[in-house]
Formats: sequence, C-alpha cells, structure tokens
Amino acid sequence: QVQLVESGGGLVQAGDSLRLSCAASGRTFSNYAMGWFRQAPGKERELVAAISWSGRSTYYADSVKGQFTISRDNAKNTVYLQMNNLKPEDTAVYYCAARRGTGYYTKQQSYDYWGQGIQVTVSS
Repeated sequence: QVQLVESGGGLVQAGDSLRLSCAASGRTFSNYAMGWFRQAPGKERELVAAISWSGRSTYYADSVKGQFTISRDNAKNTVYLQMNNLKPEDTAVYYCAARRGTGYYTKQQSYDYWGQGIQVTVSS
C-alpha cells in the first residue's frame, strides 16, 4: 500500500503561484511513477502532469505546458507541482496518484493509489 497526502493548496489571485506537495509513505517511493490530476466543478478529472520514477521523464497536458512544473525528491518521498501564473480556469481539486513503473503514465485507470485531493481556487 502507498499512502499519499497532498498539501499546499488554497485560495490565490490570478497571476499568483502555488506549489503543491504530495508526500508518500508505505512503499519505496522511487519505484513509483507519479501523476497530478485535477477535477474542476462539473468536469471530469484530467491529467495535469506525470513524472517517471527517476524524474528524468515528464509529461504535461497542453493546457499547462510552460505554466506548471512537476518534480520529485525521492529522498523526501515527495512529488511537487509548481504552478505559476495561475488562472481562474485552474480552479479545481488537485490529486496526486502513484503506480509502480519506470516511465510516466497518462491514463487515470493505470494509477493504483490516490491522495484525498486538495482544493486550489484562483480568483480573478
């Protein structure tokens, strides 16, 4: 089992930055690929970014390329999502997810473990 706990969300104004953290426990973190997803009100959950076990490979949704950065610190069992120049349309509940594997993974159904989610609200 892997337990995931997100932190760092909150209410910000458009143009501000936030860094989300996801702390993992329970298994060897470096064996797991990680992803950040988000779900806005009335919309389906979507992938935002994904990262391989080593951190060398990353993937971003087109909507956040150049705006968000995913990274990880395997020594701290933590994955991060740096979000810059936030927009009202970035308002959502953000989830981190994990699965065993060496690459990055873009499909929700391929992830085995999920955090409880954290709210990010961007006011205009």
